[in-house]
Amino acid sequence: MFNPFKRRTFLQAVVAVAATTTFGCSDDAETPDASAGSPYFPQSLASGDPRPDSVVLWVRVEDSARAGDNLPLRLEVSTAADFKTLVLDKTDLTALAEHDHAVKVKVTGLSARTTYYYRFSYEKDGQRHTTRTGRTRTAPAAGDDVAVKFVFASCQDFIGRYYNAWQRLLQLDADLDFVVFLGDYVYETTGDTSFQSGDGGRAVRFSAPNEALPQGTGLTAFLAANSLSNYRDLYKTVRTDKQLQAVHERYPFIIVWDDHEFSDDCWQDVATYEDGKRDEKQRDRKLNAEQAFLEYIPLDTAQSPEGAIDVANEPRFPNSRIYRDFEYGRHLKLLVTDYRSYRPDHLIPEDGYPGTVALDATLLGAALQGQPDAVKQTFQADTFAYVNIDDAAYATHKQVLQGVYLSQAKAAGLTDAEAAQKAAKWVAGPLALYYVNQVLAAVNKALVIPPADKPRGLAYAHMGKAALFNIQGSRYVVVKDTFDLFAAVKYQLSQGKSEDVFGPAQEQWFQQTLTTAQNTWKMVVSSTSLSALIWDFRQQADITDPTLRQRFYFSVDQWDGFPTKKKVMLNTLKAQGVQNTLFISGDIHASFASVEEGVPVLTAPGITSGSIKSLASLALIGAGYATGAPVYQHAVVEMEKTLQASNPGLRFADADSHGFVMVEVKADETLATFHLIPAAEVAKDYSKRSDSELEAKFTSRTFRVKNSDIQPA
Repeated sequence: MFNPFKRRTFLQAVVAVAATTTFGCSDDAETPDASAGSPYFPQSLASGDPRPDSVVLWVRVEDSARAGDNLPLRLEVSTAADFKTLVLDKTDLTALAEHDHAVKVKVTGLSARTTYYYRFSYEKDGQRHTTRTGRTRTAPAAGDDVAVKFVFASCQDFIGRYYNAWQRLLQLDADLDFVVFLGDYVYETTGDTSFQSGDGGRAVRFSAPNEALPQGTGLTAFLAANSLSNYRDLYKTVRTDKQLQAVHERYPFIIVWDDHEFSDDCWQDVATYEDGKRDEKQRDRKLNAEQAFLEYIPLDTAQSPEGAIDVANEPRFPNSRIYRDFEYGRHLKLLVTDYRSYRPDHLIPEDGYPGTVALDATLLGAALQGQPDAVKQTFQADTFAYVNIDDAAYATHKQVLQGVYLSQAKAAGLTDAEAAQKAAKWVAGPLALYYVNQVLAAVNKALVIPPADKPRGLAYAHMGKAALFNIQGSRYVVVKDTFDLFAAVKYQLSQGKSEDVFGPAQEQWFQQTLTTAQNTWKMVVSSTSLSALIWDFRQQADITDPTLRQRFYFSVDQWDGFPTKKKVMLNTLKAQGVQNTLFISGDIHASFASVEEGVPVLTAPGITSGSIKSLASLALIGAGYATGAPVYQHAVVEMEKTLQASNPGLRFADADSHGFVMVEVKADETLATFHLIPAAEVAKDYSKRSDSELEAKFTSRTFRVKNSDIQPA
């Protein structure tokens, strides 16, 4: 059924160049030059989670001579940039060594929709050292009839890439209420060549590399963050970037994590580097990742009182609580959801045996009730025949299949014992002849089992799984129609647990908040995209391989991987009469505007992370397809055209640009403007070029969201 797109095998060298940043210094203890900053504050400062009467302010102080000491800090907050009058002068702050000298302060008692200026200072040897001045803004009061403007963005890989998109936002000098960051604020790896570049002059290095997880071999070797020190190094490195610092200094952020703040394509506390070869449940690593996130990101997870937020008491996995909501006057309710902490595993296991029957004849027959006769007839083809390999008549066949499995598993790096354990688990029970007959024929054609008169069922192979321990056919490039059928049955049998993305507590909060909100617009922040990304090759006559002439989901790590839950969620909102719902999302490194099940969805491109078009290109080339092959033409060269033809609800697609989306929320409509720069520009440092040169590289597209639809403005 499927010709797999294997992970690419060609090598990409990683050039590790230490990132360095020089900071100004103030020598005047009485009237410090706040604009110059100080070497004691290498990550500058930031604000976040703005509400009508409060905001969270963040800073980190670094004094190598007192690395193990707790350090005293002062915080000043004013409505004036010159700080001549103060609304807060907090002199009793302490930056704790146990939290890497990072401090989050919740400032309360503020006025609604007011701009505040703030700065931190550290005194040493009688001299006062001060940060640059930060600017933040509180939310409007509940019921205020005001328009709201914000930006949303995601995915800012640092390695070999420059934050030109953030520089462009600063150029625009927009009067924003806040910035939403949808996840992948940091990337946990030091150069994974399957998606990261290493030739752009920027690198991440761990101060304790011996504590990291080694991945890959030879020129493709890299490290993945593991210890608390490793994860802290990610944030420290990324926040040395002057453009990112400047955006944080100017606007408050509302931030949620996705996967790379912990581990690529993770779910709960489980990583996926091994693709099912071994158990990757990593509780300690997950807790380390969360601690660094909570230390370095200006958010309030526990509705803290005024003053320094005690990071040690903030909820941690499995009780993480970063989902939260914000109210911006009469017209906007913002719900920030957590897609990663509670979601179940991907529906098709990475170590799943392609021949394993996921739906036997009984379950498949029940699932097809009510389907057209033509659909039912499709599943009666020999392709779907299976046998119980444990029947005595197939003892020889089972022995051969297990032998091949053992050989493949050991070639993948499993020990004899690990391979034997998995072979016993997977080469058993109902197995699809479509797959096992190919294996048997390769050993001895006389062993092929005739499919006539055998029951019909749906196997992982029918959903695109073609190899052991592989992301293709499990997390990426999955056959849509068979996967949707399998997912629906599993959802019903598990009473929804197989696709329980939010978990019970978050689900209750989500439903209650959305259905009771009286604001004009209810906007849901999702780290992963809800736009259905489908390659429909069924009518592509130039693709002659029948195994490719199907519909494929590009990624089932995002919401396409939970199709039943997505449909139920969106249709429930409509049935409950929730008006003007809009999902804003990221993760997939592309720009989309779509209407899914009657609900508008906007997806932001990555700030820097490799575009979906470039990643698809690497996958196809690695699978052996030439750039002139028809499947490459439709899937990569004409990706936007293919995606839009495959999803009638897709109004806009740009698969090869970086940037951000600016949103204007009004009483009768919402305007969304994509600000885009070609992906080829990401390795160029425009901070060393003229403003006009960067401006010329950007284009913009504006869309109007109104009456549950999205159209060009």
